[in-house]
Amino acid sequence: MPVTRLRLRSSMAVLAPLILLSLTACERGQFSGRPDFADLVDEVSPSVVNISAVTATLPAQQQASATEEPNAEGAPKGDASEQLPDWFKKYYNEHGGEEAAPSEDDSESQSLGSGFVLWDDGYILTNFHVVRDAKEVVVRLLDRRQFTAQVIGGDEPSDLALLKIDATDLPVVKLADSGKVRPGQWVLAIGSPFGFDYSVTAGIVSAKGRALQTEQYVPFIQSDVAINPGNSGGPLFNLKGEVVGVNSQIYSQSGGYQGVSFSIPIDVAAKVARQLKEHGKVTRGWLGVVVQEVDRATAQKLGMDKPEGALVARVISGSPGEKAGLKSGDVILTYNDHVLASSTSLPPEVGSSDPGEIVTLQVMRERKKITIKVEVGKLDAQLDAQAQDVAPQPKPPVGPLGMVAVPLTAEQRRSAQVVAGGVLISDVSDGPALRAGIRPGDVLLQINGQQVDSVQRLTEVVTRLTPGASVPLLVQRRGAPLFLALDLPSTGKP
Repeated sequence: MPVTRLRLRSSMAVLAPLILLSLTACERGQFSGRPDFADLVDEVSPSVVNISAVTATLPAQQQASATEEPNAEGAPKGDASEQLPDWFKKYYNEHGGEEAAPSEDDSESQSLGSGFVLWDDGYILTNFHVVRDAKEVVVRLLDRRQFTAQVIGGDEPSDLALLKIDATDLPVVKLADSGKVRPGQWVLAIGSPFGFDYSVTAGIVSAKGRALQTEQYVPFIQSDVAINPGNSGGPLFNLKGEVVGVNSQIYSQSGGYQGVSFSIPIDVAAKVARQLKEHGKVTRGWLGVVVQEVDRATAQKLGMDKPEGALVARVISGSPGEKAGLKSGDVILTYNDHVLASSTSLPPEVGSSDPGEIVTLQVMRERKKITIKVEVGKLDAQLDAQAQDVAPQPKPPVGPLGMVAVPLTAEQRRSAQVVAGGVLISDVSDGPALRAGIRPGDVLLQINGQQVDSVQRLTEVVTRLTPGASVPLLVQRRGAPLFLALDLPSTGKP
């Protein structure tokens, strides 16, 4: 009996802290399954709005070309319903999907999206692609009130737009510090997928700082929250009821949600919204360098412990980077003490800087780390000054390379995010260019280290190349620089 009592006491001594630990864990929700979002939804839903936009329908030829342009991750721009199966498109259009369904007037179409009240005097934030080219925008609140909205401004590079309705004392959202978001945290989305108002979906943050070539100035929050057509522009909440992001894109091979969603961090979105409210447009910083990833071989050659940072492939003449002393071959490791994990980490940092701001770069050059200070320039001014419209020229192939090059128009230059130089590759046939991986739509910037700023210049450079040689090409593809190797024909003049 004494032995039994001793064993019981020993067992209780062991179990007591375990019971206490279990109770504490239950209080934290670790063993209670998913959190209950009901009170949170009741609290934040009044700040979420449904957005309906009437736009002019594209001509059939333009519609065909628009549906062929995928985004950087292989998914369509926005939510890309054009890849949905026919039976789903019918259902999708009948229920007000985001990719416009035909209206009674064949010249118009209607799209649905979501948004949220950012300021109580009627300012609504949503995605740019929800209201792109809209003739009329209608905002509907939770209490069923409807308002015709004015588009204050839109920013395509960040895919954000600011709307204004004639209302006051609206319920506004609380904003989180999106820099404190951590992978694994619970998040909640409210929106109008397929026209079903105020649908709630939940999941966790999968990653942060994701780079998509469609919006290179946005370090996206990735989550597994179900986002579908109609959710775009809606808020992503944390468990405190604070907005951490604006739901924007999905990665999908089917056109529907497949477990990967992307949201614009609210810190980025709020700064864009403030600029749109004050100026009607967004001004971004400009460094004037073309960068690419650092591979393992380059890292070893430069004496780096691991591949990281942004390798400077080219410094644009007259740019802030050139004035500060940046050189081709430098690797930018940090930007204002922010470590650059890869080349895609640099554009969001530069874009968020104010023109005229002095920033500090840590650079690896010739196996040594140096510090360079740069006065950031203004991206929009450079584009406006250098992106002049050029009338398209005839399309003769450049020698036997099998590609057709034409001058860039101002709109093509903006779309490709090319500040200066370059020619547009409009067609590629069987030949060295095709085998090198060049595609129609690429912007050719360099060949064999020589800058290309016109079709004539390209012809001059090509005629001086050595037959049979392998030469590097630098192209801009969907907003990102890319080096390719071109093997020249071994006979005849290239």
